Amino acid sequence: MTAVYYAYRNPALPWLPRILAWVTIAYALSPIDLIPDFIPVLGYLDDLVILPLLITLAIRNIPPQIMTEAREKALSNPIKLPDNWFIAALIIAGWVLIILVAIYLIFLK
Repeated sequence: MTAVYYAYRNPALPWLPRILAWVTIAYALSPIDLIPDFIPVLGYLDDLVILPLLITLAIRNIPPQIMTEAREKALSNPIKLPDNWFIAALIIAGWVLIILVAIYLIFLK
């Protein structure tokens, strides 16, 4: 995944592989899935199917020379994302608000 990020940052990358790489990175880092993880089996199935497909699609569309450079850079300089508790708290608060509104609309109206 780090190699896809470094390939995305390469200015020589054409626009279509750049868009695919951006979508792949955004989906991988997004806390929101197409199918929420609390739904049994299906929640994890989208992570096991969609993310590998996006990564494969992105890698196949990135020119080999750019991908080779990106892999070398990823091996020599791995990325560690910082913990962002503020954003996590906002996302959790959003889900709690959605659940409370749903409970209100279902049971109290």
